[in-house]
Amino acid sequence: MAARTARKKKPLFDGADWTFDTLRQTYDAIEKVAHSDLKLDTYTNQIEIISSEQMLDAYSSIGMPLMYRHWSFGKHFVSNEVHYRKGAMGLAYEIVINSDPCISYCMEENTMAMQTLVMAHAAFGHNHFFKNNHLFRQWTDAAGILDYLEYARSYISQCEERHGVSEVERILDAAHALMPHGVFRYRRPRQPSLREEEERRRERREHEERTVNYLWNSATDPADTARADAGMRERKRELHLPEENLLYFLEHYSPVLRPWQREVLRIVRNIAQYFYPQKQTKLMNEGCATFVHFHIVNAMHEKGLLTDGALLEILHSHTNVLFQPDFDDPRFSGINPYALGFAMMRDIRRICEEPTPEDHEWFPEIAGAKDWKNVLKEAWANYRDESFIQQFLSPSVIRQFRMFAIADKAEDPFYTVTGIHDERGFRKVRDAFAQNHDLSTLEPYIQVVDVDLLGDRQLMLQHTKRNGVPLEEDQKIATLEHLERLWGFEVKLEEIVS
Repeated sequence: MAARTARKKKPLFDGADWTFDTLRQTYDAIEKVAHSDLKLDTYTNQIEIISSEQMLDAYSSIGMPLMYRHWSFGKHFVSNEVHYRKGAMGLAYEIVINSDPCISYCMEENTMAMQTLVMAHAAFGHNHFFKNNHLFRQWTDAAGILDYLEYARSYISQCEERHGVSEVERILDAAHALMPHGVFRYRRPRQPSLREEEERRRERREHEERTVNYLWNSATDPADTARADAGMRERKRELHLPEENLLYFLEHYSPVLRPWQREVLRIVRNIAQYFYPQKQTKLMNEGCATFVHFHIVNAMHEKGLLTDGALLEILHSHTNVLFQPDFDDPRFSGINPYALGFAMMRDIRRICEEPTPEDHEWFPEIAGAKDWKNVLKEAWANYRDESFIQQFLSPSVIRQFRMFAIADKAEDPFYTVTGIHDERGFRKVRDAFAQNHDLSTLEPYIQVVDVDLLGDRQLMLQHTKRNGVPLEEDQKIATLEHLERLWGFEVKLEEIVS
Protein backbone atom coordinates (compact mmCIF):
# COMPACT_ATOMS: atom_id res chain seq x y z
CA MET A 1 0.00 0.00 0.00
CA ALA A 2 2.86 2.40 0.82
CA ALA A 3 4.46 1.76 -2.58
CA ARG A 4 1.16 2.42 -4.35
CA THR A 5 0.72 5.66 -2.41
CA ALA A 6 4.23 6.74 -3.36
CA ARG A 7 3.50 6.09 -7.03
CA LYS A 8 0.57 8.49 -6.86
CA LYS A 9 2.84 11.47 -6.24
CA LYS A 10 2.82 14.06 -8.98
CA PRO A 11 5.95 13.99 -11.20
CA LEU A 12 8.36 16.87 -10.72
CA PHE A 13 8.27 17.68 -14.43
CA ASP A 14 6.78 16.44 -17.68
CA GLY A 15 8.61 17.39 -20.84
CA ALA A 16 12.04 18.56 -21.93
CA ASP A 17 11.89 22.22 -20.91
CA TRP A 18 13.19 23.34 -17.53
CA THR A 19 12.94 26.38 -15.31
CA PHE A 20 14.97 27.35 -12.29
CA ASP A 21 12.01 26.55 -10.05
CA THR A 22 11.87 23.04 -11.54
CA LEU A 23 15.60 22.66 -11.06
CA ARG A 24 15.28 23.67 -7.42
CA GLN A 25 12.46 21.25 -6.71
CA THR A 26 14.23 18.39 -8.49
CA TYR A 27 17.49 19.14 -6.70
CA ASP A 28 15.69 18.98 -3.34
CA ALA A 29 14.21 15.59 -4.25
CA ILE A 30 17.63 14.26 -5.33
CA GLU A 31 19.19 15.57 -2.14
CA LYS A 32 16.57 13.82 -0.01
CA VAL A 33 17.35 10.41 -1.59
CA ALA A 34 21.11 10.99 -1.44
CA HIS A 35 21.16 11.99 2.22
CA SER A 36 18.25 10.04 3.70
CA ASP A 37 18.54 6.80 1.72
CA LEU A 38 22.22 6.47 0.69
CA LYS A 39 23.45 8.53 3.68
CA LEU A 40 25.96 10.41 1.48
CA ASP A 41 28.19 13.05 3.05
CA THR A 42 28.68 15.96 0.65
CA TYR A 43 29.99 19.49 0.47
CA THR A 44 27.47 22.29 -0.03
CA ASN A 45 26.48 22.30 -3.70
CA GLN A 46 26.66 25.20 -6.14
CA ILE A 47 24.89 24.42 -9.43
CA GLU A 48 25.75 26.71 -12.37
CA ILE A 49 24.04 26.62 -15.77
CA ILE A 50 26.44 27.46 -18.60
CA SER A 51 26.35 27.66 -22.40
CA SER A 52 28.17 25.39 -24.84
CA GLU A 53 30.83 28.07 -25.39
CA GLN A 54 31.40 28.35 -21.65
CA MET A 55 31.67 24.56 -21.47
CA LEU A 56 34.31 24.66 -24.22
CA ASP A 57 36.14 27.32 -22.24
CA ALA A 58 36.03 25.09 -19.15
CA TYR A 59 37.43 22.23 -21.26
CA SER A 60 40.40 24.34 -22.33
CA SER A 61 41.37 25.40 -18.78
CA ILE A 62 41.18 21.89 -17.25
CA GLY A 63 37.71 22.57 -15.91
CA MET A 64 38.78 25.13 -13.31
CA PRO A 65 37.29 28.60 -12.83
CA LEU A 66 39.62 31.57 -12.32
CA MET A 67 42.45 29.77 -14.13
CA TYR A 68 45.46 31.87 -15.12
CA ARG A 69 46.03 32.61 -18.81
CA HIS A 70 48.26 30.52 -21.03
CA TRP A 71 48.45 30.13 -24.81
CA SER A 72 47.83 26.35 -24.58
CA PHE A 73 44.35 26.95 -23.12
CA GLY A 74 43.41 29.08 -26.13
CA LYS A 75 44.82 26.45 -28.49
CA HIS A 76 42.67 23.76 -26.88
CA PHE A 77 39.61 26.02 -27.00
CA VAL A 78 39.95 26.67 -30.75
CA SER A 79 40.57 22.99 -31.51
CA ASN A 80 37.59 21.81 -29.43
CA GLU A 81 35.32 24.50 -30.86
CA VAL A 82 36.14 23.55 -34.46
CA HIS A 83 35.46 19.87 -33.80
CA TYR A 84 32.25 20.67 -31.89
CA ARG A 85 30.86 22.94 -34.61
CA LYS A 86 31.59 20.31 -37.25
CA GLY A 87 29.84 17.63 -35.20
CA ALA A 88 33.04 15.61 -34.76
CA MET A 89 32.76 15.70 -30.96
CA GLY A 90 30.15 16.25 -28.30
CA LEU A 91 30.38 18.03 -24.99
CA ALA A 92 30.10 16.64 -21.50
CA TYR A 93 26.72 17.11 -19.88
CA GLU A 94 28.50 18.46 -16.80
CA ILE A 95 31.81 19.34 -15.17
CA VAL A 96 32.28 19.13 -11.42
CA ILE A 97 34.98 20.81 -9.34
CA ASN A 98 36.50 19.43 -6.15
CA SER A 99 35.90 22.54 -4.06
CA ASP A 100 33.89 23.62 -1.03
CA PRO A 101 31.24 24.56 -2.08
CA CYS A 102 31.32 21.87 -4.76
CA ILE A 103 30.67 23.55 -8.12
CA SER A 104 28.78 21.64 -10.83
CA TYR A 105 28.49 23.12 -14.33
CA CYS A 106 25.36 21.96 -16.20
CA MET A 107 24.76 22.67 -19.89
CA GLU A 108 21.82 24.95 -20.57
CA GLU A 109 21.03 22.83 -23.67
CA ASN A 110 20.29 19.80 -21.47
CA THR A 111 16.71 18.63 -21.17
CA MET A 112 15.19 18.55 -17.69
CA ALA A 113 15.69 14.78 -17.53
CA MET A 114 19.41 15.25 -18.29
CA GLN A 115 19.68 18.01 -15.69
CA THR A 116 18.28 15.51 -13.19
CA LEU A 117 20.85 12.93 -14.21
CA VAL A 118 23.85 15.25 -14.05
CA MET A 119 22.86 16.76 -10.70
CA ALA A 120 22.59 13.29 -9.19
CA HIS A 121 25.85 12.21 -10.87
CA ALA A 122 28.02 15.25 -10.17
CA ALA A 123 26.51 17.15 -7.26
CA PHE A 124 26.11 14.03 -5.12
CA GLY A 125 28.12 11.13 -6.59
CA HIS A 126 31.37 12.96 -7.36
CA ASN A 127 30.80 15.35 -4.47
CA HIS A 128 30.62 12.53 -1.91
CA PHE A 129 33.72 10.88 -3.38
CA PHE A 130 35.73 14.14 -3.30
CA LYS A 131 34.84 14.80 0.30
CA ASN A 132 35.41 11.31 1.69
CA ASN A 133 38.14 9.52 -0.27
CA HIS A 134 41.39 9.44 1.70
CA LEU A 135 43.54 10.65 -1.21
CA PHE A 136 41.50 13.82 -1.66
CA ARG A 137 41.37 14.39 2.09
CA GLN A 138 45.15 14.03 2.35
CA TRP A 139 46.34 15.87 -0.73
CA THR A 140 43.71 18.50 -1.62
CA ASP A 141 42.27 21.55 0.10
CA ALA A 142 38.71 21.85 -1.22
CA ALA A 143 37.96 24.86 0.99
CA GLY A 144 40.95 26.82 -0.31
CA ILE A 145 41.31 25.92 -3.98
CA LEU A 146 39.11 28.71 -5.36
CA ASP A 147 40.91 31.37 -3.32
CA TYR A 148 44.24 29.91 -4.40
CA LEU A 149 43.28 29.95 -8.08
CA GLU A 150 42.26 33.59 -7.74
CA TYR A 151 45.63 34.34 -6.15
CA ALA A 152 47.48 32.36 -8.87
CA ARG A 153 45.72 34.17 -11.70
CA SER A 154 46.35 37.56 -10.10
CA TYR A 155 50.01 36.78 -9.39
CA ILE A 156 50.80 35.51 -12.90
CA SER A 157 48.98 38.50 -14.41
CA GLN A 158 51.17 40.83 -12.33
CA CYS A 159 54.27 38.93 -13.48
CA GLU A 160 53.22 39.42 -17.10
CA GLU A 161 52.91 43.17 -16.54
CA ARG A 162 56.30 43.44 -14.82
CA HIS A 163 58.41 40.97 -16.79
CA GLY A 164 56.60 40.56 -20.10
CA VAL A 165 54.19 37.93 -21.39
CA SER A 166 56.84 36.03 -23.36
CA GLU A 167 59.12 35.67 -20.31
CA VAL A 168 56.27 34.36 -18.15
CA GLU A 169 55.14 31.97 -20.89
CA ARG A 170 58.70 30.65 -21.18
CA ILE A 171 58.60 29.59 -17.52
CA LEU A 172 55.03 28.29 -17.73
CA ASP A 173 55.83 26.22 -20.83
CA ALA A 174 58.66 24.46 -19.02
CA ALA A 175 56.64 24.03 -15.82
CA HIS A 176 53.63 22.60 -17.69
CA ALA A 177 55.87 20.15 -19.56
CA LEU A 178 57.23 18.90 -16.21
CA MET A 179 53.82 18.78 -14.48
CA PRO A 180 53.63 14.95 -14.45
CA HIS A 181 56.95 14.98 -12.58
CA GLY A 182 55.92 17.80 -10.26
CA VAL A 183 53.98 15.80 -7.68
CA PHE A 184 54.76 13.93 -4.47
CA ARG A 185 53.70 10.31 -5.02
CA TYR A 186 54.68 8.55 -1.83
CA ARG A 187 54.83 11.15 0.91
CA ARG A 188 52.78 14.11 1.95
CA PRO A 189 54.60 17.44 1.63
CA ARG A 190 54.64 19.67 4.66
CA GLN A 191 52.82 22.76 3.47
CA PRO A 192 50.22 25.26 4.68
CA SER A 193 46.67 25.14 3.43
CA LEU A 194 45.99 26.88 0.13
CA ARG A 195 44.18 29.67 1.96
CA GLU A 196 47.44 30.59 3.69
CA GLU A 197 49.58 30.64 0.56
CA GLU A 198 49.32 34.34 -0.27
CA GLU A 199 49.94 35.46 3.33
CA ARG A 200 53.05 33.32 3.64
CA ARG A 201 54.41 33.92 0.13
CA ARG A 202 56.78 36.78 0.89
CA GLU A 203 58.25 35.23 4.02
CA ARG A 204 58.71 31.88 2.28
CA ARG A 205 60.30 33.40 -0.82
CA GLU A 206 62.84 35.42 1.16
CA HIS A 207 63.82 32.36 3.20
CA GLU A 208 64.23 30.17 0.12
CA GLU A 209 66.33 32.79 -1.63
CA ARG A 210 68.67 33.00 1.36
CA THR A 211 68.93 29.20 1.38
CA VAL A 212 69.73 28.97 -2.34
CA ASN A 213 72.28 31.78 -2.22
CA TYR A 214 74.02 30.19 0.75
CA LEU A 215 74.11 26.85 -1.03
CA TRP A 216 75.79 28.12 -4.17
CA ASN A 217 77.91 30.89 -2.68
CA SER A 218 79.53 28.49 -0.25
CA ALA A 219 80.06 25.92 -2.98
CA THR A 220 82.20 28.17 -5.19
CA ASP A 221 85.17 28.79 -2.93
CA PRO A 222 86.80 25.49 -1.88
CA ALA A 223 89.80 27.00 -0.06
CA ASP A 224 90.44 23.85 1.87
CA THR A 225 89.80 20.54 0.08
CA ALA A 226 88.85 18.45 3.10
CA ARG A 227 86.63 21.16 4.54
CA ALA A 228 85.05 21.72 1.12
CA ASP A 229 84.31 18.01 0.71
CA ALA A 230 82.70 17.87 4.13
CA GLY A 231 80.68 20.97 3.32
CA MET A 232 79.61 19.48 0.00
CA ARG A 233 78.35 16.30 1.68
CA GLU A 234 76.42 18.39 4.19
CA ARG A 235 74.86 20.48 1.44
CA LYS A 236 73.82 17.36 -0.46
CA ARG A 237 72.08 16.18 2.68
CA GLU A 238 70.29 19.53 2.75
CA LEU A 239 69.06 18.83 -0.79
CA HIS A 240 67.28 15.67 0.49
CA LEU A 241 68.36 13.59 -2.50
CA PRO A 242 67.03 11.60 -4.21
CA GLU A 243 64.00 13.80 -4.98
CA GLU A 244 61.08 12.63 -7.12
CA ASN A 245 59.32 15.99 -7.39
CA LEU A 246 61.33 17.81 -10.08
CA LEU A 247 59.37 21.08 -9.85
CA TYR A 248 59.82 21.13 -6.08
CA PHE A 249 63.58 20.62 -6.42
CA LEU A 250 63.94 23.29 -9.11
CA GLU A 251 61.80 25.73 -7.15
CA HIS A 252 63.99 25.41 -4.08
CA TYR A 253 67.49 24.83 -5.46
CA SER A 254 67.83 26.18 -9.01
CA PRO A 255 70.83 28.55 -9.07
CA VAL A 256 69.37 30.79 -11.81
CA LEU A 257 65.66 31.27 -11.09
CA ARG A 258 64.45 34.61 -9.78
CA PRO A 259 61.97 34.87 -6.90
CA TRP A 260 58.89 35.34 -9.10
CA GLN A 261 59.90 32.38 -11.26
CA ARG A 262 60.14 30.14 -8.21
CA GLU A 263 56.64 31.21 -7.19
CA VAL A 264 55.32 30.35 -10.67
CA LEU A 265 56.79 26.86 -10.34
CA ARG A 266 55.16 26.52 -6.94
CA ILE A 267 51.77 27.50 -8.38
CA VAL A 268 52.04 24.94 -11.18
CA ARG A 269 53.11 22.11 -8.88
CA ASN A 270 50.37 22.92 -6.34
CA ILE A 271 47.80 22.62 -9.14
CA ALA A 272 49.44 19.39 -10.39
CA GLN A 273 49.27 17.95 -6.86
CA TYR A 274 45.62 18.98 -6.58
CA PHE A 275 44.72 16.91 -9.65
CA TYR A 276 46.91 13.90 -8.87
CA PRO A 277 44.27 12.04 -6.77
CA GLN A 278 41.84 12.28 -9.70
CA LYS A 279 44.34 10.38 -11.88
CA GLN A 280 44.62 7.70 -9.18
CA THR A 281 40.85 7.22 -8.77
CA LYS A 282 39.36 7.57 -12.27
CA LEU A 283 37.60 4.19 -12.18
CA MET A 284 36.36 4.56 -8.60
CA ASN A 285 35.28 8.18 -8.95
CA GLU A 286 33.26 7.64 -12.13
CA GLY A 287 31.94 4.31 -10.88
CA CYS A 288 30.76 5.93 -7.65
CA ALA A 289 29.02 8.81 -9.46
CA THR A 290 27.37 6.45 -11.95
CA PHE A 291 26.17 4.08 -9.22
CA VAL A 292 24.79 7.00 -7.20
CA HIS A 293 22.87 8.59 -10.08
CA PHE A 294 21.46 5.18 -11.11
CA HIS A 295 20.20 4.50 -7.58
CA ILE A 296 18.77 8.00 -7.12
CA VAL A 297 16.83 8.24 -10.41
CA ASN A 298 15.32 4.78 -9.92
CA ALA A 299 14.32 5.66 -6.36
CA MET A 300 12.69 8.86 -7.62
CA HIS A 301 10.84 6.93 -10.32
CA GLU A 302 9.53 4.45 -7.76
CA LYS A 303 8.15 7.37 -5.74
CA GLY A 304 6.41 8.76 -8.81
CA LEU A 305 8.67 11.83 -9.00
CA LEU A 306 9.92 10.94 -12.50
CA THR A 307 7.74 9.93 -15.43
CA ASP A 308 8.43 6.78 -17.42
CA GLY A 309 9.55 8.95 -20.31
CA ALA A 310 12.05 10.87 -18.18
CA LEU A 311 13.48 7.64 -16.76
CA LEU A 312 13.84 6.12 -20.23
CA GLU A 313 15.71 9.21 -21.44
CA ILE A 314 18.03 9.04 -18.43
CA LEU A 315 18.63 5.31 -18.89
CA HIS A 316 19.37 5.84 -22.59
CA SER A 317 22.19 8.24 -21.69
CA HIS A 318 23.26 5.98 -18.81
CA THR A 319 23.57 3.03 -21.20
CA ASN A 320 25.62 5.07 -23.68
CA VAL A 321 28.04 6.04 -20.92
CA LEU A 322 28.48 2.37 -19.97
CA PHE A 323 29.05 1.14 -23.53
CA GLN A 324 32.05 -1.22 -23.68
CA PRO A 325 33.26 -1.97 -27.24
CA ASP A 326 34.67 -5.42 -27.95
CA PHE A 327 38.42 -5.75 -28.38
CA ASP A 328 38.07 -6.02 -32.18
CA ASP A 329 35.76 -3.00 -32.44
CA PRO A 330 37.42 0.08 -34.06
CA ARG A 331 36.13 2.13 -31.10
CA PHE A 332 37.93 -0.04 -28.53
CA SER A 333 40.50 1.89 -26.48
CA GLY A 334 40.64 -0.24 -23.34
CA ILE A 335 38.26 -0.95 -20.49
CA ASN A 336 35.66 1.81 -20.02
CA PRO A 337 36.17 3.06 -16.41
CA TYR A 338 32.49 4.02 -16.14
CA ALA A 339 31.41 0.53 -17.18
CA LEU A 340 33.83 -1.39 -14.96
CA GLY A 341 33.44 0.88 -11.92
CA PHE A 342 29.65 0.69 -12.10
CA ALA A 343 29.72 -3.09 -12.66
CA MET A 344 32.02 -3.66 -9.66
CA MET A 345 29.87 -1.53 -7.37
CA ARG A 346 26.65 -3.25 -8.43
CA ASP A 347 28.45 -6.55 -7.93
CA ILE A 348 29.38 -5.56 -4.37
CA ARG A 349 25.70 -4.91 -3.67
CA ARG A 350 24.81 -8.32 -5.17
CA ILE A 351 27.46 -10.07 -3.06
CA CYS A 352 26.07 -8.43 0.08
CA GLU A 353 22.44 -9.25 -0.72
CA GLU A 354 22.43 -12.44 -2.80
CA PRO A 355 25.82 -14.17 -2.55
CA THR A 356 26.74 -17.39 -4.31
CA PRO A 357 29.02 -20.10 -2.85
CA GLU A 358 31.81 -18.60 -4.99
CA ASP A 359 31.21 -15.20 -3.38
CA HIS A 360 31.41 -16.72 0.12
CA GLU A 361 34.79 -18.19 -0.81
CA TRP A 362 36.21 -15.02 -2.35
CA PHE A 363 34.60 -12.39 -0.12
CA PRO A 364 33.81 -14.01 3.25
CA GLU A 365 33.71 -10.69 5.11
CA ILE A 366 30.96 -9.07 3.01
CA ALA A 367 29.10 -11.99 1.41
CA GLY A 368 25.56 -11.96 2.77
CA ALA A 369 26.28 -8.98 5.03
CA LYS A 370 23.23 -7.09 3.66
CA ASP A 371 24.77 -3.73 4.63
CA TRP A 372 25.92 -2.93 1.07
CA LYS A 373 25.66 0.85 1.56
CA ASN A 374 28.30 0.96 4.27
CA VAL A 375 30.50 -1.52 2.39
CA LEU A 376 30.46 0.77 -0.63
CA LYS A 377 31.03 3.93 1.39
CA GLU A 378 33.98 2.33 3.16
CA ALA A 379 35.44 1.31 -0.21
CA TRP A 380 34.91 4.80 -1.66
CA ALA A 381 36.70 6.28 1.34
CA ASN A 382 39.68 3.96 1.73
CA TYR A 383 40.81 2.72 -1.68
CA ARG A 384 42.23 3.96 -4.96
CA ASP A 385 41.85 2.25 -8.33
CA GLU A 386 44.52 -0.45 -8.11
CA SER A 387 43.75 -1.39 -4.49
CA PHE A 388 39.99 -1.35 -5.17
CA ILE A 389 40.48 -3.75 -8.08
CA GLN A 390 42.80 -5.93 -6.03
CA GLN A 391 40.24 -6.16 -3.23
CA PHE A 392 36.86 -6.29 -5.02
CA LEU A 393 37.24 -7.48 -8.64
CA SER A 394 35.25 -10.73 -8.55
CA PRO A 395 35.25 -13.77 -10.83
CA SER A 396 31.70 -12.77 -11.81
CA VAL A 397 32.82 -9.39 -13.20
CA ILE A 398 35.91 -10.95 -14.82
CA ARG A 399 33.59 -13.33 -16.69
CA GLN A 400 31.21 -10.48 -17.54
CA PHE A 401 34.01 -8.47 -19.18
CA ARG A 402 35.65 -11.61 -20.65
CA MET A 403 39.02 -10.75 -19.15
CA PHE A 404 42.13 -12.88 -19.34
CA ALA A 405 45.80 -12.19 -18.67
CA ILE A 406 48.63 -12.34 -21.20
CA ALA A 407 52.39 -11.86 -20.95
CA ASP A 408 54.11 -9.80 -23.64
CA LYS A 409 57.90 -10.10 -23.55
CA ALA A 410 60.00 -8.25 -26.07
CA GLU A 411 62.32 -11.21 -26.63
CA ASP A 412 59.44 -13.58 -27.44
CA PRO A 413 57.76 -13.59 -30.89
CA PHE A 414 54.42 -14.54 -29.32
CA TYR A 415 52.06 -13.71 -26.44
CA THR A 416 51.58 -16.11 -23.55
CA VAL A 417 48.18 -16.52 -21.90
CA THR A 418 48.87 -16.58 -18.16
CA GLY A 419 45.38 -16.31 -16.67
CA ILE A 420 42.07 -17.85 -17.75
CA HIS A 421 38.70 -18.38 -16.06
CA ASP A 422 39.71 -20.73 -13.28
CA GLU A 423 40.67 -20.11 -9.66
CA ARG A 424 44.36 -19.45 -10.34
CA GLY A 425 43.55 -17.54 -13.50
CA PHE A 426 41.09 -15.19 -11.77
CA ARG A 427 43.79 -14.16 -9.31
CA LYS A 428 46.34 -13.59 -12.07
CA VAL A 429 43.84 -11.52 -14.04
CA ARG A 430 43.04 -9.45 -10.98
CA ASP A 431 46.73 -8.88 -10.16
CA ALA A 432 47.59 -7.91 -13.74
CA PHE A 433 44.60 -5.60 -14.10
CA ALA A 434 45.30 -3.89 -10.78
CA GLN A 435 48.89 -3.26 -11.86
CA ASN A 436 47.60 -1.63 -15.05
CA HIS A 437 45.89 0.99 -12.85
CA ASP A 438 48.92 1.73 -10.65
CA LEU A 439 50.32 5.10 -11.75
CA SER A 440 53.68 4.28 -10.21
CA THR A 441 54.13 1.59 -12.89
CA LEU A 442 52.48 3.52 -15.74
CA GLU A 443 54.28 6.86 -15.60
CA PRO A 444 58.04 7.38 -16.02
CA TYR A 445 59.78 7.48 -12.66
CA ILE A 446 62.53 10.12 -12.75
CA GLN A 447 64.46 11.37 -9.73
CA VAL A 448 67.16 13.94 -9.03
CA VAL A 449 70.01 11.83 -7.64
CA ASP A 450 73.07 14.11 -7.58
CA VAL A 451 74.39 17.64 -8.15
CA ASP A 452 77.97 18.67 -8.93
CA LEU A 453 78.20 21.48 -6.39
CA LEU A 454 81.93 22.18 -6.73
CA GLY A 455 82.31 21.71 -10.47
CA ASP A 456 80.15 22.61 -13.44
CA ARG A 457 76.86 22.39 -11.45
CA GLN A 458 75.64 19.54 -13.60
CA LEU A 459 72.30 18.11 -12.45
CA MET A 460 72.07 14.33 -12.58
CA LEU A 461 68.75 12.52 -12.98
CA GLN A 462 67.91 8.85 -12.97
CA HIS A 463 65.06 7.13 -14.79
CA THR A 464 64.08 3.71 -13.48
CA LYS A 465 62.99 1.50 -16.38
CA ARG A 466 60.15 -0.83 -15.51
CA ASN A 467 59.75 -4.02 -17.50
CA GLY A 468 62.71 -2.88 -19.59
CA VAL A 469 60.76 0.01 -21.18
CA PRO A 470 62.99 3.05 -21.93
CA LEU A 471 61.90 6.64 -22.37
CA GLU A 472 60.84 7.77 -25.83
CA GLU A 473 63.83 9.57 -27.27
CA ASP A 474 61.99 12.68 -28.53
CA GLN A 475 60.18 13.16 -25.21
CA LYS A 476 63.43 12.59 -23.33
CA ILE A 477 65.19 15.32 -25.32
CA ALA A 478 62.29 17.76 -24.87
CA THR A 479 62.16 17.10 -21.12
CA LEU A 480 65.90 17.72 -20.74
CA GLU A 481 65.58 21.01 -22.63
CA HIS A 482 62.90 22.22 -20.21
CA LEU A 483 64.95 21.08 -17.24
CA GLU A 484 68.06 22.87 -18.46
CA ARG A 485 66.04 26.04 -19.01
CA LEU A 486 64.93 26.01 -15.36
CA TRP A 487 68.22 24.71 -13.90
CA GLY A 488 70.50 26.97 -15.93
CA PHE A 489 73.24 24.36 -16.43
CA GLU A 490 73.67 20.96 -18.05
CA VAL A 491 71.29 18.18 -17.05
CA LYS A 492 72.25 14.52 -17.47
CA LEU A 493 69.73 11.65 -17.44
CA GLU A 494 70.74 8.05 -16.77
CA GLU A 495 68.44 5.08 -17.26
CA ILE A 496 68.65 2.06 -14.97
CA VAL A 497 66.66 -1.18 -14.67
CA SER A 498 64.48 -1.53 -11.59
